[in-house]
Amino acid sequence: MVKKSYELTGAEWAIIRAVWENEPCPAPTVQEVLQKQKNWSYSTVKTMMDRMAAKGLLKTERIRNLMLYRSVINKQTARKNEIMRTVKRAFDGAMTPMMQFMLDSNNLSEGELSEMEEMIKSKKNKIGTKAQRNKGTE
Repeated sequence: MVKKSYELTGAEWAIIRAVWENEPCPAPTVQEVLQKQKNWSYSTVKTMMDRMAAKGLLKTERIRNLMLYRSVINKQTARKNEIMRTVKRAFDGAMTPMMQFMLDSNNLSEGELSEMEEMIKSKKNKIGTKAQRNKGTE
């Protein structure tokens, strides 16, 4: 099965976050959450949710006269797609220049830098372990 790459608009991000926090949920629940943030009417939210369902971002389940919505994608997939889309557009898909830009542009604390170092070390270890296993099967 091929994984589909989803691109969410800003408005879709707002809706899917509300769905993640409340799923399964009807449109009025999402509208209540977004009323505080966006001041969107029920009809706006319902129309957008129906469009997101048609695009395959949400799935629906009807229980009598109540329509419940669930997300099709999880937070990790949505975030990954968003980051990769940005890297592709802004850095021609190259991760190293993106990381250099982030390091140069942000005031990272020593703790955050240490965390990043640990993540890189961990990833290198996983790659090394995988390479060793593959070498042993050849």
